This record gives sequence, C-alpha cells and structure tokens, in this order.
Amino acid sequence: MSKTSTAMHVAKVKSKTLNKAGEERVYESVLLRRSYRVGARVKHEALPNLSALPKPAIEACRASLAGKTPIGAGDGLKVTRSLPHGHVAAVTAQARALNFPALLGPASRNRDVALALIIARACRPGSKLSTTRWWEDTTLATDFDLVGISTDEVYSAMDWLGNRQGSIEKKLARRLLSPDVNPKRLALFDLSSSWVTGTHCPLAARGYSRDGKKGLTQIEYGLLTDPDGRPVAIRVVAGNTADPTALEQLAIEIKRTFGVEDMVMVGDRDMITTARIDQLRDLGGLGWVTALRTTSIAALTVPGGPLQQTLLGYPPEWICGEVTTGCCGGESCQTPTSCGWSGQMDSPKTLFDETNLAEISNPAFPGERLIACSNPALAASRAHKRIELLSATEATLTTIVAAVQAGRLKKAGPIGIHVGKVVGRYNMNKHFILTITDGHFSFVRNQASIDAEAALDGIYVIRTSVLATDMNSATVVTTYKSLARVERDFRSIKSIDLDLRPIHHWTEPRVRAHVFLCMLAAHLVWHLRQARAPLTFTDENRPEPTDPVAPAKRSTAAQHKASTRLLSTGKAAQSFTALLNHLATLTRNHLHIASQDTTIGFDLVATPTPTQRRAFAQFLMALDT
Repeated sequence: MSKTSTAMHVAKVKSKTLNKAGEERVYESVLLRRSYRVGARVKHEALPNLSALPKPAIEACRASLAGKTPIGAGDGLKVTRSLPHGHVAAVTAQARALNFPALLGPASRNRDVALALIIARACRPGSKLSTTRWWEDTTLATDFDLVGISTDEVYSAMDWLGNRQGSIEKKLARRLLSPDVNPKRLALFDLSSSWVTGTHCPLAARGYSRDGKKGLTQIEYGLLTDPDGRPVAIRVVAGNTADPTALEQLAIEIKRTFGVEDMVMVGDRDMITTARIDQLRDLGGLGWVTALRTTSIAALTVPGGPLQQTLLGYPPEWICGEVTTGCCGGESCQTPTSCGWSGQMDSPKTLFDETNLAEISNPAFPGERLIACSNPALAASRAHKRIELLSATEATLTTIVAAVQAGRLKKAGPIGIHVGKVVGRYNMNKHFILTITDGHFSFVRNQASIDAEAALDGIYVIRTSVLATDMNSATVVTTYKSLARVERDFRSIKSIDLDLRPIHHWTEPRVRAHVFLCMLAAHLVWHLRQARAPLTFTDENRPEPTDPVAPAKRSTAAQHKASTRLLSTGKAAQSFTALLNHLATLTRNHLHIASQDTTIGFDLVATPTPTQRRAFAQFLMALDT
C-alpha cells in the first residue's frame, strides 16, 4: 500500500541491551523519521541517524521541521517595542468577567472606546487628552484598536455613554437591587462634591465644599449603591443644591427609572430630613434609615423624655424634675420630704448601663422606630475635640483682649468683627459669653452650654420606618453604619483610585458623562479589590460585629498583615495601587528577527513574577467562587 504522508520529525529512541557481564546498558539515538499510515496503523521510516551531530544542530533541525525559523549566529534578534501589559490585562479581564461590554450596549466603535476609557480610568486616571497619550504606551491601544485615535472620537464615545446612562443603570439595578439578590431591600445613598475648573459649566456653582476648596465653583453628585457598596447609579446636580433636595430628586428617579416598588433608603441625617421623609411617605414604597440631628436628640432628653438617662433607682417625682437631688440626701435639698418619698436610694442606673443601645418611641415621630445608641469611644473623641477647640478659641480671643487693652482696637464694631471670625472659625460661639463695648472686650465660658453638649457626647439616635419584624434594633444600627461603604466609594472615586476631580469639562452633558464614567470605573475597581484582597492589606474576612454600636474591628488575619506587612504565605503584602503598579511591569514585547533569507516579527509576554502569577491566580479563584 502506498505511503500517504511525508511528514518528518526528530525522534529520540532508547534501547536497552545486556553486556557479557549481565549489566543493562541504555543507548539513546536521535533519528530523523518519516511517519506514514498504513490502514489504521502509523508506521515510521528511519532516515539518517543524527546522533553524531552536535546538540545545537539537532535542536535547529527539530525547530526547522516544527515550522520555526532558527536564528543563526550572524542573525539579528531585537526587541523593537516593550509595552506595559499586566495591569491592562488584569483590569480588562475583570471587565469582561463582569460582562461590561454587554452592559454598555451593542457592539460598536463607541462601545470599544468607552470601555477602554473605563479601563484606563481604573489603571491610570487622568484627563481625556493624557489618557489618549497614555494608552498608546500600553497594550490597551493595540488590543482595542486605539492607535492614533483622536480626541473627537473620545468625546463622541463619552456622549454615547452619557446617552446610555439610564439603560446601563437599569441593568445594574436589576443585577444588584432586585429582590432575589437583595432580599433586605436596602440601597445606600450619599452626596459629595468636587470642584470644577473654568467658568463655563452651567452646573458649576458655589456651595458647601466637601473638598475644602473654598472660593471655587463645584458640582454635587449623589451615589446610590447596593448594601455592599457596589455603585449602581449616580446623579449630578448644581453645586449649590441642598442635600435634601438632591435626595428628593434621586428618590423620584428610583421610582420612575428603576421601577422600584419596595426599597429602604439609607442616608445621613443632613440628607434624609423630616421634610424629605414626608416626601418619601408621599411617594410610597420607599422606607428609610437615618439619624436624628442634635437638636432633635436634645429634645428627647428633657425631664421625663424617653432619652432622660437616669431612669431607675429614683422616685418618679425626682425623675420628672420636680424635686432636686436632695431626695437622696444631697446638700442642695431644701425640702427633703417634699416628694413624699422616704425609701432607701438605690444606686443610680442609666438607660445605657446594661446595653449600649435601646429602642425608644416618641409621639413626634409617628410610625417610626427610634434606636438610641451610646458609644463610649465616640464620646471620648468628641470630648477631646471640644476641649481642644475651646482652648484654641480662648487663646485667640486672649490676643484680641490684649489688642483692645493696648488700644489697637477701640470701637465695638471692629472688635466684634475680629471676635466673630475667631468663634466662627471653630464654631464655638455658643460656648462663650462675650461682652463687647467701645474700648472693652471680655469673655467667659458658657459652662451650661458646654455641659448640655457634653451630656450628649457619644449618643446618637437612628430613626427608621422598617418594622421590627423585618429588622431588629442591632441590624438597624449596622445598616446605618454601612454608609461607611459609600464613603469608601467616594474616596475611591475622588482621590485614591480614579481622580474624578478636578473636572475640566464645560458642557453639562460632558460633565454628567465624566462622572458616570468614573462611577462605572468605581464599580469595576470594587470587584478588582475584592478579587485581589488576599494579596493586599484589604480585610477579606471582616468579622461580623458582636456589638453593632462599638467601632468595627479588623480580622486577626488583617491585623497580622498590617503589623508584619506580610501575607499568611510569608510573601510581602502591598496596597491595591502598588499591586497594579507591579502588574504594569509585566510587559508584552515585540521581537524582530532578521536573517539572510527572511524577516520575522512576533510578540512575547515577559515571564511573570511570583506576585504577578498569584494576582492572576486569585482573579481566577474569585471567578470560580
């Protein structure tokens, strides 16, 4: 039968023989063979024996038969380009694992550019112009066909992304806020601001700057997340919009855009005010978890109020404030028996003696539950801060007294201006009694005001519409404290990871598109941080708090990483940003071979370091789980 193949290959053949002494000897031969098939059997035809050739010649023959071009001693091997690749590959892989292309919209050039902008924002945040220059120095430009892209194409992709914001947020809401994945029906919301460059943006206005950039115009934006802090939606409003108004706008959009029928909004006390709660009631289907302002808490501490701390061990008349402490034999008692109580005084007990939270009620908050909390650590912090501010204010006021006494300040008007700046700087005007006349200024502490404020140190009250059957008191406290996750998102968006600020765009649609792009990048970074948590200082197994009021604690493993800067494996731990920077050192290199007969170019990725291998392995493990 005819031979049907002429394929040749180099094969190593081992044979064993016994010598006269009975010892086994192994011979290895290198043969050039030709394989062919006879029926169902594969046979080999031996061609020249190559065993006598030098090993480099044998390997060159093997490579040539495998289709590879051997490099001669006189040939040139050059690395013509070396581009950072690891960080781009890691972020791109995470984006595709989250199905970001389908999330953004149908396949198009605009979608590819928008996805590249999100990936670039996560890897190396910067202005759009600097981004177009940066990604050509990475493998991102080649992989997304962005070489030579113009800024007009970038802005076109931003406009396309901005126009699709509503549909993208609807998909995220279904993914993260639907009842099957979010049975507690919780959504976290908070507001922040960032300053704007230029003078043409219609959204830019002067307002309260959370960035401390006084004198600059800004925009405000509200971020909606799921209970774990994954961004779902973001809304931009003018920089002088009050927090409650921004909440009202977002609440209406949640009902209209996302079709939410039953959701609990979690926000801070400056945003979910009593007026906003009335509007949430009118909307229907939206509950709330927030906190009372200090003035409302003080109203609950009046004698006989639900937050009067001394509740047990005293006669009712004393508790109501009708009798002084003389009922227990105090020196200030003028009519010790006026309350008609002659029993033995027990040790005073307070509301928070046995537990640091208690559920109370008050007619001023109909249909709501109030959970009062006492945090000793917070109390100590507030007391320490007040002492420092009082001392700083007194020190500056003393210099004004000296100036008045020296005659440098004479009229009451200028004296008042100087004093107002001082007490306003530290917000201590309520704690001082000031006397200002022409040629005279004096001050003393308002001890009654200081004591009244100190009595509330460490005490806060959470208000919620959620029924006790759906959420117990401890869970309500934990839910309110979960707002810290939104704060982490803001830090990530504004400074740590994504550098949203300052904003350079002038038109309203571009500003909204820029903020939305940063939100999508924050969503991506959230998952990146979770996937790489075992390699960084992130606490991937934060313990559930046994005491919801006490400060949160890190796990033992996280404390070990922070103190030793080592992982459990003994390898060095690092921050997430440092890990991304290290991944960027994994390069993809373009090699160029020029021989006498041909020229060949090909790409070769550098050998990853052990840390880079672990980073990609952790990502694959996260996908499996």
